[in-house]
Amino acid sequence: MAYSRAGFIRQFLKGWKELHIMPQASRAVLEIEQHEPQEGRRLHFFAKGEEIPLVSQGVWQVCQGIVQLSTLYPNGEEVWLGWAEPSTFFGNWFSLLESYQATALLDVHLTWFSLAEINASPRLAQLILPQLVRRMRQTEALLSITGQRRVEDRLLHLLLLMKREIGQPVTDGTRLNMRLTHQNLANAIGTTRVTVTRLLSKLKNEGAITLDRDRHIILKNDSFMKITDW
Repeated sequence: MAYSRAGFIRQFLKGWKELHIMPQASRAVLEIEQHEPQEGRRLHFFAKGEEIPLVSQGVWQVCQGIVQLSTLYPNGEEVWLGWAEPSTFFGNWFSLLESYQATALLDVHLTWFSLAEINASPRLAQLILPQLVRRMRQTEALLSITGQRRVEDRLLHLLLLMKREIGQPVTDGTRLNMRLTHQNLANAIGTTRVTVTRLLSKLKNEGAITLDRDRHIILKNDSFMKITDW
């Protein structure tokens, strides 16, 4: 059924309210279950570190895992644009950048939606809009972080953002759900790997962070108390 613009906005606001009264994990499961055909939509698997193909005729939705979004400068330098978590949509359609790439930070399962499907389904378009808002907020936070003069402040705020976005409570703090290399963090805040290694060592010595046996960063409960969150 086709909606008028006013009707579509009403449906979008209703769906937005429904999504925001549920826990994030429950929303992700509900969104995938509600919008895939009963016979099952094909899941595409990409192993950790694998580049995900992007084409302009459709978008991906993350069902499991985390995808890194980035761009390349002409000199070959990689810059983080953010990450896509379960239920998030991503693809060339959402970007004006000529160099736009997606890489699996973990083993991921993705679902493909064509633009024809999205254009034909107001409910699917309604589902995508809140995810775009979420990505926009994430991008604004990253821009704010990279605009800070001190590299140490950039790293601290990036860790705080990741704690909020992809953190998992554990006994002694909050565990970041993806294993990040020092180069990953350096690309995200516009510095060198050597600098990130030095700053992380300092945070470990101060007791602000630890690493679990799988080398995931754990932010201690009382760390970053003086840093202003968004």
